[in-house]
This record gives sequence, structure tokens and C-alpha cells, in this order.
Amino acid sequence: MSKDYIVEQLKKQISDVEMSTKTEKVGNVLEVGDGVVRMDGLSDVMASEMLSFEDGSVGVALNLEEDQVGAMVLGDYKGIKEGQEVKSTGNILSIPVTEKMIGRVINPLGEAIDGKEEIVSDMMYPIEKMAPGVIERKSVHEPVQTGIKSIDAMIPVGRGQRELIIGDRQVGKTAIAIDTIINQKGQDMICIYVAIGQKESKVARIMGELEKKGAMDHTIIVTAGASESAAFSFIAPYAGAAISEYFMDQGKDVLVVYDDLSKHAWAYRQISLILKRPPGREAYPGDIFYLHSRLLERAAKRDEKYGGGSVTAFPIIETQAGDVSAYIPTNVISITDGQIYLESDLFNKGIRPALNVGLSVSRVGSSAQTKAMKKVSGQLRLDLAQFRELEAFAQFGSDLDEQTRAQIERGQRTVELLKQNQYSPIAMEDQVVTLYALTKGFMDDVEVEKILQWENEFRKYMNSSQKDMMTAIVDSGELSDEIVETLESAIKDFKDTME
Repeated sequence: MSKDYIVEQLKKQISDVEMSTKTEKVGNVLEVGDGVVRMDGLSDVMASEMLSFEDGSVGVALNLEEDQVGAMVLGDYKGIKEGQEVKSTGNILSIPVTEKMIGRVINPLGEAIDGKEEIVSDMMYPIEKMAPGVIERKSVHEPVQTGIKSIDAMIPVGRGQRELIIGDRQVGKTAIAIDTIINQKGQDMICIYVAIGQKESKVARIMGELEKKGAMDHTIIVTAGASESAAFSFIAPYAGAAISEYFMDQGKDVLVVYDDLSKHAWAYRQISLILKRPPGREAYPGDIFYLHSRLLERAAKRDEKYGGGSVTAFPIIETQAGDVSAYIPTNVISITDGQIYLESDLFNKGIRPALNVGLSVSRVGSSAQTKAMKKVSGQLRLDLAQFRELEAFAQFGSDLDEQTRAQIERGQRTVELLKQNQYSPIAMEDQVVTLYALTKGFMDDVEVEKILQWENEFRKYMNSSQKDMMTAIVDSGELSDEIVETLESAIKDFKDTME
């Protein structure tokens, strides 16, 4: 074999070789523990960038210091060891979003955890995103019907609003949110329930209840269980917000429940303290207010010019011994557009939902109510306020004049009528006709103990014998003179049949 032939073959082999270069930003793990990793060498890493570890774990860069990077690990961190390589991906933490998520239970990374088929999607949304600006927004004007009489009448919630549900543990905060989700059946609204640090058994119970009521057809459950790492609890509400924005971008209306943001703040405090960030009031880091404000500001009613759609947020906060002046409750109260305040004393008295009407408020007000509801609810608030003032006098058993006695008796019937069982939301038109009967004095002769029974029978009667009128209330959203005339006549007829 000649020398020239060998040289020719070598040249040919060299020319066939494809040369390519690949650059990777690589660092080394310095320290790992409690779900937090410290590393060096990643000088170009971005805040909230996803990091890839040797064992396949994923982390998120949080602390960008002069010579080190601090990151939290999403999931199990046991396989990460000191000295291992860590690579930056160049991607900000994002989750897959798709219509297929409806009816499913997922974790904060968008992975199905309900044992059903895997959720696959090419569309990715960043979990952290700028909230819509002032120009993109429209004032809140369409109601979110919760199906709860006391809320729809006196603390109305609108599409695009942020209404805080606040109270001690075990007073029915989650129940209000779940009732609202159940009531959205047929209302063209997608619901997202974000369970942050909740027991798996509680989430399973809620899912079972939603399935029983047929509400899982429009609901997505995002859960970061109590047994999961603090990192999952921290990103869960942002994941819920990202999914809600995906649907809002399609012009749809979305309701998202964050249950609860107290546990979210605890998770962030835990991560921050391990990352050696300086603690502030109640050991929370200095940016705890920004943590919740950047989340809740993403709830909005979009102007039609920008695609329409809305995200309504129900953040839940748990207070300790009714202390609404603590750090996290005051923060979230100042961010939201009103609060539904639930009280342990009322709950223990059997008034459920245990709503304190005096401390609860909706800053959107009656602009989020139908005209029919507005007409009957104004008198209702007045009756309750007068009753609360006079109730103290009645306890002394002193002689009361006829008018005062009448107001107290009306108030007692109002309190009784506003009681409602869990998982049994009431349609808007049913609420309007019963509240009309109450405020116009048609229930004044009904015994207080029999009010709820009377209401139940009355609603059945109206839906069977006055279907056209009930449909007219739904279609027009108003109580016209003609409807009022028919309604009063129907109430009198019903009272005759009851005697």
C-alpha cells in the first residue's frame, strides 16, 4: 500500500468528520441541605432560572450573590451531593399548560398526580409574569355568583376581583370557596383550586365532593401536599396563576382559589431563612409583601380590545385567635378588593356560613350585582345593621315599643334565612325571590325556627308554578313592575297553601 494512498484515505476521513461545539454553563455544588443548594461557577445565571443537577433533579436559582448562587430544589434533594456538577438551562421556570388539565389533579410542575394518563403539552407559560397594566384592564362589572345568599346579597364578588376569605381554622373558609366552584356549573367559568401545604386526605375529600356535584368538569386542582418540600408550596400559587392566565388569554373567565396564603408565606420564610436572607418582622423576609402582591395583581378583568377574559382570585388567610392585625393578614387585606371575614363565635352559635357582615366588605360593591339582587339586598343590609344595634337592648328584657320589637323580629328572621348548608349553593333567581319575601315583610308571621323550612318549600313552589317568571328574572336580571306584581301574587298564593 503506497504512502500516497494512505495520505489520501486519512484526508478523506478527516473531511468526513463533522465538528460541532457546544457551550454549557457549569458550576459545582458547594453545600446541600433542607431542599436548598449553594453552588459556585454559575456567574451568568438568571433569577428564577431552572438548573439541572447530575442526578436529574431540577432547581430554581433564587439568591444571586457575588461568588455563590443559592437555589431551591423542586422535589427530592437526597441524590444531590457536594462537588457534583450543576448546569444552567437558560430557561425561566415554566409549566406546561393545556385544556386537557381540566378535570385533573396536578402538581405545581404541571404533572398529573391523579393516576390517570400523562398530560402532554408543547405550550409553556412562565410561572412568574408581569400583571396586566392599567390600560389593559376594565372595571369589574359582571358578577361571580357564589350561590351563598349572604355573600351574593351583601358582599358581591365580580369577575376580575380579588376577594380575601379570612378567619381562624375550622370556620368554613374552604367551604365557601368550594361552594362557589360548585355553583359555577353552567356559568361558563373555569375554576382552579390551589391547595398549598394541605393534607392529602383533605384534597382527596374536596375532589370527591366536586366529582359528586359534577364540578370537576370545569375544575383543575393544583396541589402541593403537606408532605412535599417547601419549594412546591412556594411555587404552587404561581403555577395556578400561570394556568389561569392561559385560559384568560383565550378570552375565558377563570376563578382561582389559593388555599391558603398563610402556608405559602411560611414556606417562603423557611426557604429564605435557609438561604440566610435577613429576617424582618415575625422572621419573614423583607419582600414578603411583594411575594403576595405580584401574585394577586395578576387577577384582572381584561378589556375586550386586549382579548377580554378575567381571572378572579379567592386568596384564603388563616388567622390566629381572630387577630387580623398580624403581619400576613394586614398585608393581604391591603392588596385585595375586600374580605369575607368568618368568625369562630358565630360558627359555634350555629350561624353558618359564619359571616361577620360588619367586618366583611366588597370594595367593588353593587357594580358586581344584577339589578334584581341590588333591589332586594339594600334593605337586607339595613335590616341586619338595625338588628345588631337593637339586639343588645333586647338582652336586658326591658320594655320595647312596637316598632323596635318588629325590627328585632325581622332581624332574627334575616339571620335565620341567611343560614345555609355546605355544598348546597342557591341559584340567583331563587335568592332574589326569597330575599324579596323577607324584606317586604311576607315572612314576619313565620316562626323563626321554621324560616328555612318555609324558604325551602317556597323555592320549590316558585320553580314549579312560576317557571316563566323565574326565567324572566334570569334573562333580564331585573325586578320589573310586572315581575314584582306576579311575585307578590305568587307569595300570597303560596302562603294560602301553607295555612
